[in-house]
Amino acid sequence: MARFHPLPVTAVDRLTDDSVALTLAVPPGLREEYRHAPGQHLTLRRVADGVEIRRTYSICSPAPAPGADGPRTLRVGVRLVDGGAFSTYALKEINVGDELEVMTPAGRFTLEPAPGLYAAVVGGSGITPVLSIASTLLAREPGARFCLIRSDRTTASTMFLEEVADLKDRYPERLQVVTVLSREEQQAGLPSGRLDQGRLTQLLPALLPVGEVAGWFLCGPYGLVGQAERALRSLGVTKARIHQEIFHVDGGTASGPASTAPANSTVTVRLDGRGGTWPVRDGETLLETVLRNRPDAPYACKGGVCGTCRAFLVAGEVRMDRNFALEPEETEAGYVLACQSHPRTETVELDFDR
Repeated sequence: MARFHPLPVTAVDRLTDDSVALTLAVPPGLREEYRHAPGQHLTLRRVADGVEIRRTYSICSPAPAPGADGPRTLRVGVRLVDGGAFSTYALKEINVGDELEVMTPAGRFTLEPAPGLYAAVVGGSGITPVLSIASTLLAREPGARFCLIRSDRTTASTMFLEEVADLKDRYPERLQVVTVLSREEQQAGLPSGRLDQGRLTQLLPALLPVGEVAGWFLCGPYGLVGQAERALRSLGVTKARIHQEIFHVDGGTASGPASTAPANSTVTVRLDGRGGTWPVRDGETLLETVLRNRPDAPYACKGGVCGTCRAFLVAGEVRMDRNFALEPEETEAGYVLACQSHPRTETVELDFDR
């Protein structure tokens, strides 16, 4: 069960004009709880003017090896979002010595290190989880190679520029880095411009043997991830080899038509070993119903992106507004996103503990 703990900030490193990296110390008694797989994320919480704000940020530091102690520190990257309540706070107010409420790691955008060729297409802050994935893979598995294709606006806006360069210096024969800038010409390398489906379809086969890549990791804005997936599918890559994590989705992208929930619907929930049954108010998501009665229910983005509120549908039927977090095999197995789910039957039963 995911839980929040206060962790002290030990470093605030400015990455670009609009982004920082926060380093958090993990006390010995909590290190097992914060053991994470490469690519997982943390949810940070604060209360401002009586309103609770939660935001999810990927861990960029390498994951601890199996059998080793849990992490002594955790590092996340935060990019400023226009009007962002938490990102503005992170860039302008957080200082060394402050304590942040941090949920234990979650997320399934991960890679278990194994021999083979892996690749990533990332945009902007999408580099954050991939930096953890690549650094962990290359350190643990001598038989692995990694190709990183990253898209940024300009060199000055590129997050973790030095960290990626250091990783390239450490593994020059096993790490390939390709950078495309959309608003700045480079003296060497690829021409500037956006990475869309057409460009990626031509570029990827020129960089690496696409069919030999064991796993593709796509991370960043919704548009780039979608374009990259379509390019890969057109090149014959199976969906099972494509892993996605979206950092931001604009409104108006619901995946299904709206429908009215049955009158007098109820949801029965198992959460952290305890159960309860409550009525669903008209227009509520199942997560909203649960939170009215169990404030400890897990959630972060409430936008169908992070997957923190994943639950197993034990009984009944639901309609999800949108889903950018669950893989097809997860939905086929019966998992749903509580933050996007509305009842389609009078009774629905969810299990957050599976």
